Amino acid sequence: MITREKTQKRVRRQRVKRGIRAKIQGTAERPRLTVYRSNKHIYAQLINDLAGHTVAAASSVEEGIDEGQKPVEVGKAVGQKLAERAKEAGVETAVFDRNGYRYHGRVKALADGVREGGLKF
Repeated sequence: MITREKTQKRVRRQRVKRGIRAKIQGTAERPRLTVYRSNKHIYAQLINDLAGHTVAAASSVEEGIDEGQKPVEVGKAVGQKLAERAKEAGVETAVFDRNGYRYHGRVKALADGVREGGLKF
């Protein structure tokens, strides 16, 4: 059952997300690094908004990432995997899109993992 609080939380995230997306846009040289966080997993993509395609992606659903680690450690591992794939695609910088989520916990860990992997934003 969806409660009023959950609905309000979802609506607030969508409103914040629209505000963020109004300010940033991914290009070929500097794609948008977007994050989606579910209760169990975390997903990240580098998106070129001008061409409308994904440059690189990584998630905790993949083999070898989510093996008995704490959620924050999983976020960091996904970030490092994404940075590795971005380097292969020739991307060195990106614009971070937290997608309405707080810059805290798994989202922050993912961002730190991407930075450790050598991607700048």
